[in-house]
Amino acid sequence: MDDALRAVADPTRRAILVLVRDREVPAGEIAGRFPEISRPAVSQHLRTLAAAGLVDVRRAGNRRFYRLRPEGLAEAVTFLESMWSTSLGRLQREAEREERADTGEHDAKGSL
Repeated sequence: MDDALRAVADPTRRAILVLVRDREVPAGEIAGRFPEISRPAVSQHLRTLAAAGLVDVRRAGNRRFYRLRPEGLAEAVTFLESMWSTSLGRLQREAEREERADTGEHDAKGSL
Protein backbone atom coordinates (compact mmCIF):
# COMPACT_ATOMS: atom_id res chain seq x y z
CA MET A 1 0.00 0.00 0.00
CA ASP A 2 2.83 2.42 0.82
CA ASP A 3 4.37 2.10 -2.65
CA ALA A 4 1.00 2.73 -4.29
CA LEU A 5 0.33 5.81 -2.17
CA ARG A 6 3.82 7.19 -2.82
CA ALA A 7 3.34 6.60 -6.54
CA VAL A 8 0.00 8.43 -6.73
CA ALA A 9 1.32 11.32 -4.65
CA ASP A 10 2.91 12.72 -7.82
CA PRO A 11 0.52 14.68 -10.11
CA THR A 12 2.22 13.47 -13.30
CA ARG A 13 1.81 9.84 -12.27
CA ARG A 14 -1.85 10.47 -11.42
CA ALA A 15 -2.33 11.97 -14.88
CA ILE A 16 -0.68 8.91 -16.43
CA LEU A 17 -3.04 6.63 -14.50
CA VAL A 18 -6.00 8.55 -15.90
CA LEU A 19 -4.60 8.09 -19.42
CA VAL A 20 -4.25 4.33 -19.04
CA ARG A 21 -7.42 3.79 -17.01
CA ASP A 22 -9.69 2.66 -19.84
CA ARG A 23 -7.32 1.32 -22.47
CA GLU A 24 -3.84 0.11 -23.15
CA VAL A 25 -1.64 3.02 -24.23
CA PRO A 26 1.80 2.89 -25.88
CA ALA A 27 4.64 4.57 -23.99
CA GLY A 28 5.26 6.97 -26.87
CA GLU A 29 1.69 8.24 -26.74
CA ILE A 30 1.94 8.71 -22.98
CA ALA A 31 5.19 10.66 -23.39
CA GLY A 32 3.56 12.76 -26.11
CA ARG A 33 0.92 13.92 -23.63
CA PHE A 34 3.64 15.48 -21.45
CA PRO A 35 5.72 17.68 -23.78
CA GLU A 36 7.07 19.65 -20.82
CA ILE A 37 8.73 16.50 -19.43
CA SER A 38 11.62 14.61 -21.04
CA ARG A 39 10.96 11.11 -22.34
CA PRO A 40 13.41 9.62 -19.82
CA ALA A 41 11.48 11.34 -17.02
CA VAL A 42 8.19 9.90 -18.34
CA SER A 43 9.86 6.48 -18.51
CA GLN A 44 10.89 6.83 -14.87
CA HIS A 45 7.31 7.68 -13.90
CA LEU A 46 6.10 4.60 -15.77
CA ARG A 47 8.70 2.41 -14.03
CA THR A 48 7.58 3.78 -10.66
CA LEU A 49 3.94 3.01 -11.44
CA ALA A 50 4.85 -0.50 -12.60
CA ALA A 51 7.01 -1.16 -9.53
CA ALA A 52 4.11 -0.08 -7.30
CA GLY A 53 1.83 -2.56 -9.08
CA LEU A 54 -0.42 0.16 -10.49
CA VAL A 55 0.08 -0.56 -14.19
CA ASP A 56 0.60 -3.64 -16.32
CA VAL A 57 3.27 -3.47 -19.00
CA ARG A 58 3.01 -5.45 -22.23
CA ARG A 59 5.93 -5.61 -24.61
CA ALA A 60 5.42 -6.00 -28.33
CA GLY A 61 8.76 -5.91 -30.10
CA ASN A 62 10.48 -2.74 -28.98
CA ARG A 63 7.24 -1.07 -27.91
CA ARG A 64 5.72 -1.02 -24.44
CA PHE A 65 2.04 -0.69 -23.69
CA TYR A 66 0.65 0.33 -20.32
CA ARG A 67 -2.72 -0.28 -18.73
CA LEU A 68 -4.09 0.45 -15.25
CA ARG A 69 -4.13 -2.37 -12.71
CA PRO A 70 -7.10 -1.34 -10.53
CA GLU A 71 -6.27 -4.07 -8.03
CA GLY A 72 -2.98 -2.27 -7.40
CA LEU A 73 -4.93 0.38 -5.52
CA ALA A 74 -7.25 -2.03 -3.71
CA GLU A 75 -5.43 -2.03 -0.36
CA ALA A 76 -5.08 1.76 -0.37
CA VAL A 77 -8.74 2.19 -1.32
CA THR A 78 -9.83 -0.13 1.50
CA PHE A 79 -7.74 1.84 3.98
CA LEU A 80 -9.07 5.21 2.78
CA GLU A 81 -12.66 3.97 2.79
CA SER A 82 -12.28 2.77 6.38
CA MET A 83 -10.95 6.18 7.38
CA TRP A 84 -13.75 7.94 5.51
CA SER A 85 -16.51 5.75 6.97
CA THR A 86 -15.18 6.33 10.50
CA SER A 87 -15.24 10.08 9.95
CA LEU A 88 -18.71 9.94 8.42
CA GLY A 89 -19.98 7.92 11.37
CA ARG A 90 -18.66 10.53 13.80
CA LEU A 91 -20.15 13.32 11.72
CA GLN A 92 -23.52 11.57 11.63
CA ARG A 93 -23.55 11.02 15.41
CA GLU A 94 -22.65 14.67 16.04
CA ALA A 95 -25.34 15.90 13.62
CA GLU A 96 -27.94 13.68 15.30
CA ARG A 97 -26.85 14.95 18.74
CA GLU A 98 -27.19 18.57 17.59
CA GLU A 99 -30.58 17.82 16.05
CA ARG A 100 -31.82 16.32 19.30
CA ALA A 101 -30.54 19.35 21.22
CA ASP A 102 -32.26 21.71 18.78
CA THR A 103 -35.60 19.89 19.13
CA GLY A 104 -35.31 19.50 22.89
CA GLU A 105 -35.14 15.69 22.77
CA HIS A 106 -33.07 13.84 25.32
CA ASP A 107 -30.57 11.12 24.56
CA ALA A 108 -30.56 7.76 26.38
CA LYS A 109 -28.73 9.29 29.38
CA GLY A 110 -31.45 11.86 29.88
CA SER A 111 -29.36 14.84 28.86
CA LEU A 112 -29.59 17.10 25.85
